[in-house]
Amino acid sequence: MEYRTLGSTGWDVSAISFGAWAIGGSWGAVDDHESLQALQTAVDAGVNFFDTADVYGDGRSEQLIAQLYRDHNALRVATKAGRRLAPHTAEGYNRENLTAFVDRSRTNLDRDALDLVQLHCPPTEVYYQPEVFGVLDDLKAEGKIRHYGVSVETVEEALKATEYPGVETVQIIFNMFRQRPAELFFEEARKRDVGVIVRVPLASGLLTGKYTADATFPEDDHRNFNRNGEAFDVGETFAGVDLETGVQAVRELESVKPEGMTMAQFALRWILMHDAVSCAIPGAKRPVQAAENAQAAECPPLSDDTMGAVADIYDTYIREQVHHRW
Repeated sequence: MEYRTLGSTGWDVSAISFGAWAIGGSWGAVDDHESLQALQTAVDAGVNFFDTADVYGDGRSEQLIAQLYRDHNALRVATKAGRRLAPHTAEGYNRENLTAFVDRSRTNLDRDALDLVQLHCPPTEVYYQPEVFGVLDDLKAEGKIRHYGVSVETVEEALKATEYPGVETVQIIFNMFRQRPAELFFEEARKRDVGVIVRVPLASGLLTGKYTADATFPEDDHRNFNRNGEAFDVGETFAGVDLETGVQAVRELESVKPEGMTMAQFALRWILMHDAVSCAIPGAKRPVQAAENAQAAECPPLSDDTMGAVADIYDTYIREQVHHRW
């Protein structure tokens, strides 16, 4: 496993870490025993950073990770707060609500202090409300959280968030189908010593190459119920790319994939070619997936020709759909 520094936290985190949305819910059927096996497999492969949220399975994901936490105190766990709001409005990001969310996550994770709390893709207005970040400063001073950051939808939100000195990490969607963060944001994050956590690295599984254009998904899978952004930002599902176009692009990517890598490993290794990235957090519901993901950190660097081929495929199939939207 490769380790990289997570911004000003000073933590050395596994370049391939673990995203725990899928083991909480919204990705079809999930078995807690198998999820715990996947978590342990990740630890055995050198993963030391886990990302979750209070809304993943209404606390289920946090509670599963708490079981892992008890046996491995050196692990770092990031959670998120804000999406429990109904309605999800900027006004809801106040002292009372944020404190309650943090306290609930402390209970779920069985921790006096949370390692890292991230605002969970709040409305854009929140980034222009210094008092929200003041609440996080106070929670840190009270010893309820050690560090805080944000999870964003757009590059513009990411850039605004880094203006607050207390923001130590930004979680953002970045993958072969969502390349815009590399243009400006990564350099700004580097200048400000902000850790970059990459989510949706496999475009909701699209970049694994396992799906066809007529693929179907269970009712409780966001790849079914959020295909057009019905439940939350459409960019969270297939990275905002329509399935048919995405499948076409993946077939082209398969033709330039280096030998000895799976498509998932190729997609993850591409992300790690960007030095500003602290870690990528692919999800895994099964041990075999966790192992395959972790092994991507051991794959050799991609050649300039391969990186150029990926850029050309993005320009041909994907750029027009997503580049200026997020």
